[in-house]
Amino acid sequence: MGSCVNSRQLAYFQTTTSAEDTLALGDRFVPPIKRGDVLSIQVSSLNAEASAIFNPYSSISVSDGNTVRGANTSLPQTSGYLVSDSGTVALPLIGQVKLEGLTNSRAAELIRIKLRNYLKEPTVSVRNQNFRVSVLGEVARPSLFTIPNEQLTLPEALGLAGDLTIYGRRDNVLIIREQGSKRTFARLDLTSRNAFRSPYYFLHPNDVVYVEPNKSRIASTDRLYQISPIVLGVLSIVAIILTRPIR
Repeated sequence: MGSCVNSRQLAYFQTTTSAEDTLALGDRFVPPIKRGDVLSIQVSSLNAEASAIFNPYSSISVSDGNTVRGANTSLPQTSGYLVSDSGTVALPLIGQVKLEGLTNSRAAELIRIKLRNYLKEPTVSVRNQNFRVSVLGEVARPSLFTIPNEQLTLPEALGLAGDLTIYGRRDNVLIIREQGSKRTFARLDLTSRNAFRSPYYFLHPNDVVYVEPNKSRIASTDRLYQISPIVLGVLSIVAIILTRPIR
């Protein structure tokens, strides 16, 4: 069945040129903070004891910040500051701080400036605790992945899922994206280098990546359904013969 798949259908980012070439990428995506996000905000300064009051979640951290989680385990129970419906987080002593629409680095700088009234030479790190993408369909390890940094490309997400199987369509990968109250559906051809130019090359939080099965997979499934009744029938006959009493 694998021999029915054309090798050109399996190769990524094909080109007709033989020499080295270059291709400009689309704009890199840095996700802004939005309502409902859970943020890890870590504060440090020259006085560790004074900084501790601003780190109420540090003792119950659920992630080392470097591990990509898959859904083969239960979903992590994230701990951090929830961005409210008004786009703010409530920080100790400082109170409500408007972070909606800012990048993590801009939010960290804003908080650092406000902390100067309480700490000497503070530093702040902000991370999104619920940047997740789902990879489904014809991949080796379909899963929901939690991403510890701010950026993820489509090839990286597929790599986390163990790459496409030989039965996955590389020329028609579907990306489902939430945009406000709507969902958009886009398809990328990963056999073409034009995929690098797509606005869907850089994934957004809560994106769903779906890899469709190719004709070989569909044909093999159809054959399985066709053969299964025959096999079951033969096994039933054999079972009847073996269980009949010998006279």
